[in-house]
Amino acid sequence: MIVVLKGKTVVVTGGLGTLGRAVVKAAAAQGAQVVSVDCVDGEAPEGAISNHRIDLLDGQAAAEGMAAIAQAQGGIDALVNVAGGFRWETVMDGSVDTWDFLYQLNVRTAVNACRGAIPHIPSTGGRIVNISAAGSVKADMGLGAYAASKAGVSKLTEALAAELKAANVTVNAVMPSIIDTAPNRADMPDADFETWVKPSALADVIVFLLSPAAEAVTGALIPVTGRV
Repeated sequence: MIVVLKGKTVVVTGGLGTLGRAVVKAAAAQGAQVVSVDCVDGEAPEGAISNHRIDLLDGQAAAEGMAAIAQAQGGIDALVNVAGGFRWETVMDGSVDTWDFLYQLNVRTAVNACRGAIPHIPSTGGRIVNISAAGSVKADMGLGAYAASKAGVSKLTEALAAELKAANVTVNAVMPSIIDTAPNRADMPDADFETWVKPSALADVIVFLLSPAAEAVTGALIPVTGRV
């Protein structure tokens, strides 16, 4: 089997979460040296060589954390920004603070991680993959704040792709619908789970975007919606 990421250092933020763990495992299976980053301490997930506790809400902490990873690994070839969060809340019954909270959690963390990692990507080029959401295109009730924050991730992706194109760094985002996780099943027990996106399937799309086969793809917002 050809391992398409052999010798590459891939940093995965939110590495201790359900999707983060799936991405770490999939990238490692393709030969990558995977470093997990999370906001909490924890044992490195399966496939990762280490887990680093970094507060990505803090720009300086993100820069220092990425620099430490790059020093240990000899650089950073790819970054996958999985770190983020979700909250279902209607506009009228919710709080305006939720809009700020989800912007910080989904957009600010991705911006800080990118700004921290980019100086350590080699001149030969690299990869960045962000996690947007299908709801960022058409929001439903209760998804206003979340969808707005993920729309911010999409626009970050497009702007940064244009900014880094000359440096041979591709920047793309996946836009999943509902991901099949234990918390989502608990919140929506009557749903048809078979129509949801499996974390491993989404991870496979992300690994493709990290691979040499996706060299010509940048600035793309790719829907990953399963059978829905």
